[in-house]
Amino acid sequence: MRTLRILFISDGRPGHYHLAEGVIAALARRADVETQSVLIKRRRMVPVRYLRALATASWCAPDQLLKMGYGLDAGELKGADLVVSSGGETLPVNLAARRLLGAENIFIGSRRGIAAQEFSLIVSSYERHADLPCHLVTLKPSALDPDALGRPEIVPAFGAGNPPKLAGLLVGGDSGLFKYRQEEWRALFAFASEVSHSWGTRWLVSTSRRTPPEIAQAAFDLAKDKSVVADFIDYKLAGPGTLEKIFSRADVIACSEDSSTMISEAVWARLPVVGVSPAHHAFKPEEREYRQLLKHNNWSRFLPIAQLSADRFGEALGEIKPLRENPLERLAGELEARLPDLFRK
Repeated sequence: MRTLRILFISDGRPGHYHLAEGVIAALARRADVETQSVLIKRRRMVPVRYLRALATASWCAPDQLLKMGYGLDAGELKGADLVVSSGGETLPVNLAARRLLGAENIFIGSRRGIAAQEFSLIVSSYERHADLPCHLVTLKPSALDPDALGRPEIVPAFGAGNPPKLAGLLVGGDSGLFKYRQEEWRALFAFASEVSHSWGTRWLVSTSRRTPPEIAQAAFDLAKDKSVVADFIDYKLAGPGTLEKIFSRADVIACSEDSSTMISEAVWARLPVVGVSPAHHAFKPEEREYRQLLKHNNWSRFLPIAQLSADRFGEALGEIKPLRENPLERLAGELEARLPDLFRK
């Protein structure tokens, strides 16, 4: 098996670097990987759009761009066969490192007007990109391995007639386009109690970095009723990496829709997932498209918090048909097919 040297560029945002980690995890199924991670921070005085333009300009030396835009010394970058990153802030560094090291490059996300030919591969989760050159359309990549989590390949239909023993409740919080009212959080927790009392289901509850303190406290109070909550994880205390503890045990997931990552990772883990939303919310066009993809493939369903009940939840679960394959293995195969030279000794 070939050793693949990877330069992993991160902007420090979990929603971005987790996607890159998913691609690297898939590559590691086909090669021994050696990864150098570089955390970048753009100098505020230099607009990122300016750096993107310079990154493909033949007259701009890549080492100068790295120094000017990010304070990076090109000598700190070791030799690499492949550059991997996600997030618009990483784009100029990705392109400059490709030129500097003579490496292949993978970017996860939108190329922001840069010619597709500047990339070895662009990994996208939007179906409209399927026919574009240098693009691979897939679920949002994750490093989670459903097989390692012990997830079954075939998941039965759950609902009132076949209630889940354990359900995950992933609690988010306000984001740019999502605003929750206090009564909506109360309604969500009342729904969880209703499901427990009607079905005998118990919940694995986890907050997130977005969850406000008073809602985390309300979730903690809910967890005092052991007939409702089997386990409670406070993100502020536990930190990142809590989802695996939920996904390895839960039969189904209910997740606040402000986090596309949590919903997508639950789908990736071969779990039935129902997203729940407040009255005041909206999606960027690409996120609306991604949720349509999840719904169209019957991997997920979405309900307003105002309409939540045990009956509606059961109906939604009955319509979901989780993945049967291992998406991490599928992504590995697709990467190998698209970039075969990377895997040749």
